[in-house]
This record gives sequence, structure tokens and C-alpha cells, in this order.
Amino acid sequence: MSAEIKEAIQKEAKEKNVRFLRLMFTDIDGVIKNVEVPISQLDKVMSDEMAFDGSSIDGFVEIDQSDMKLHPDLNTWLVFPWKLENSDGKIARFICDVHMPDGTPFAGDPRNNLKRVVKDMKELGFTSFNLGPEPEFFLFKLDENGKPSKTLNDNGGYFDLAPTDLAENCRRDIVLELEALGFEIEASHHEVAPGQHEIDWKYADAVEACDNIQTFKLIVKTVARKHGLHATFMPKPIEDISGSGMHFNMSLFNEEGNAFYKENSEEGLSDTAYQFIAGLLDHAQAYTAVCNPIVNSYKRLTPGFEAPVYVAWSGTNRTPLIRVPASRGNSTRVELRSVDPTANPYLALAVLLKAGLKGISEAKSAPNPVNKNIYNMDQIERNENNIQSLPKNLYEALEALKEDEVIKSGLGEHIFSRFVAAKETDWANFAKSVSQWETDRYFELY
Repeated sequence: MSAEIKEAIQKEAKEKNVRFLRLMFTDIDGVIKNVEVPISQLDKVMSDEMAFDGSSIDGFVEIDQSDMKLHPDLNTWLVFPWKLENSDGKIARFICDVHMPDGTPFAGDPRNNLKRVVKDMKELGFTSFNLGPEPEFFLFKLDENGKPSKTLNDNGGYFDLAPTDLAENCRRDIVLELEALGFEIEASHHEVAPGQHEIDWKYADAVEACDNIQTFKLIVKTVARKHGLHATFMPKPIEDISGSGMHFNMSLFNEEGNAFYKENSEEGLSDTAYQFIAGLLDHAQAYTAVCNPIVNSYKRLTPGFEAPVYVAWSGTNRTPLIRVPASRGNSTRVELRSVDPTANPYLALAVLLKAGLKGISEAKSAPNPVNKNIYNMDQIERNENNIQSLPKNLYEALEALKEDEVIKSGLGEHIFSRFVAAKETDWANFAKSVSQWETDRYFELY
């Protein structure tokens, strides 16, 4: 089969006049990296012989361990629809796993790490873990120099149409590009804030779903620039309006089907579903550092802007951290609403799966659902319902992460240590910076 796949790839590369090949992978921060080679190197690439300097990638290895190899996942072969400038040639890509020179998977590669956790899941008798993400983003105008400005492209609101939604054509072109690449788009609409948009597509198995998120981000930014716009996945680019999230809709499957569904139960949920929810609730403080990994993430996680800040679950109620949408059967899923689009999807999904599996392995009982609007509760009522808040900032989240052995194991020692070191540096730099707000508030007063 591998030989047949390689032959099909070589044939398509020739038919579509592919001239360059991008070997894509993701660093610990969730940033897409790539090594670009001419298509003449295709056979070498598919033979797992493409070496690169791992010490040049933040969080990977030190300079004395720099030699690493990129192993392409042949199933991720994709020819981008756009052409090279001044040429009919095209660019293709593989998403790669990072390996050591001896061929062993590199423990610091987020994609390898997710595969490791998925393997643990399969040893518990589950066959797959599906993810349907809901990423949001903002569109800003480019200035006369082609640099991102702070000017939004529209003043639209939730589900608005043109002419209020001036980015409709850009969003439509993004959808067309994604569909050309094999995405099954389910929804595309303006979000609640001015300049904010959301595009949703069909779920996929864990690793493929995370690959799709990374491809999606690349396409959004590329198409936006063609429209004279800058797309940002920053969670809270503008104060006093809603920020961007990336809800994770997750479901576990076994040989019988969706393991979260039980036909004759009161809510249509299985014990496995309740146990998975319990695991997510138990470890929410710690995995928040991974699902909301930058200082700005916590500007979104504040009351009053639709983002979840309270550790609880419900069905139709959208104010808790976790919601169980109404669909049942094979569509039964658990929606975690706190994740934002700066999260490294491979790391976020790995720690969430680890938390859920812990709840299952210990047969944890989920607390009662909270079906009231938590935003309208006072602190006394939240205490009476045992509702905790998520960490208020990156520092608090990192402290919780360092104390949680389950979530640490979901990252592995290599990624955990480097992730925490990088984020603590970010926090230290932020803590000593002087913001415009401080200057405006205190400079003349004191």
C-alpha cells in the first residue's frame, strides 16, 4: 500500500506541476514550521531521509543534539490551489513527524506526543477519539505598507449579512479554498464581535483533526492577505468585545460505536461520558495552561464576554466550562468551551484526552449539571454549588499545571519542562512591562 501511495503522489506531483514541497511540522508553541525543498527531493523525502537542525526550533533540543529527521505522513499529501508567482508551478506539502537520527520518534514533537496518548487510549479498549473544533478569528485591514492595522474590516454582529459583514467575500473564498483541499465545511458565519468570524468543519480522528486545524490557520491567513486583510487568532485583540475561542467537541468510540451514548438512559449519556466529564472537571485548572497558553488568553476568560470561566457542566446551558450538545447517537459529544486558537492543538487534545481517560479509569462520578446561568450567580451561590473558577492568569495556570501529575504525563517530561520554562519567561516579561493602561491611570495622578 505504501508503494501505491508513493506512486500516486509522484503522479499527481507531475500532473499538477508541483515545483516545491513544504515539509510542515509544529513546535511546542503551536507555531507551524516548515522546510521547503524542490520537488526533485520527493523520493528522498518519502524515504524518511530529510534531515534538519532541531536546535533551531524553540523547545526542541540543544545544539549538541541538533541532527533530526522529518518523516512525512503520506496521508497528508496536499497540493495547494494557488500558483507560484510568475509561474504555473504549484506548492505541495506533507505534515511530518519529527524523529531522532536512529529513527525513534522525538519525544518533543507535539504530534508524536498525541500519538503516544492515543495509543494509551487504545489500550483501554477505545478505537478512536474524534474532535470537531470551532475556531474563531478576527480580520483587520492592512495599512498602505501592507502591515496589519488596528482597524477592523466590518462592524457586523452574530450571523450578520453583507453589507454589514464586509468580510463575507473573504470568508467565502476561505471556504472554497478549504473545500478544494478536502475539508467538509459545516458552517461559516460572522461571530458576535465586529470583525470576528467562525468556520466549522466535520470532525476527524485525533491526529487528523489537529492537522486540519494547522492547515486551516495557514489557509485563513493566506486568503485574508489576498483580500488586503490580516487574520489573527489572538484570543483578545480588542478590549471590551468578545474574544476568540476554539471550542473542542470531543467523542470517544469503541467497537460498539460512540462510547458516550447510551440509548435508554435518562439523558442519553453513558457512564463513560459522565466519567470523561468528571475527569475534565477534575483537571481543568491544570490543562488551562495548555489550552490557554499565552498571557492574552486570560483577557478573554473574563465574565461578561461569553467565554467560560466557571468549572461546571450542563446540557443546553452555555455558561459552564463544559456543555453536552443535544445530538445523540453517534453525534453524542462533549464540548469544552475554554480552548482558544493559540493553543497547540496536538498538546491541548493530548492533555484533554488524558484527563478524560483518568476519569474513566477511576470510574469518577460527574457532579450534577448546572442548568442556571452561572454569570448571574453571586459568589455565595457558586460556593453552594461547588463551582470553582478557572485560573485568572497564566501564572496561576502554570502553578496548577506543575502540581498535576496527570496533565504533566499528557505532555511527557520533555515537552512539560520546556513548555513551562517558555511560558514562565513570557509571564516574567509581561509582569515587568508597563502597559498603556498603567500610564494612563497613574502617570499624572501620582
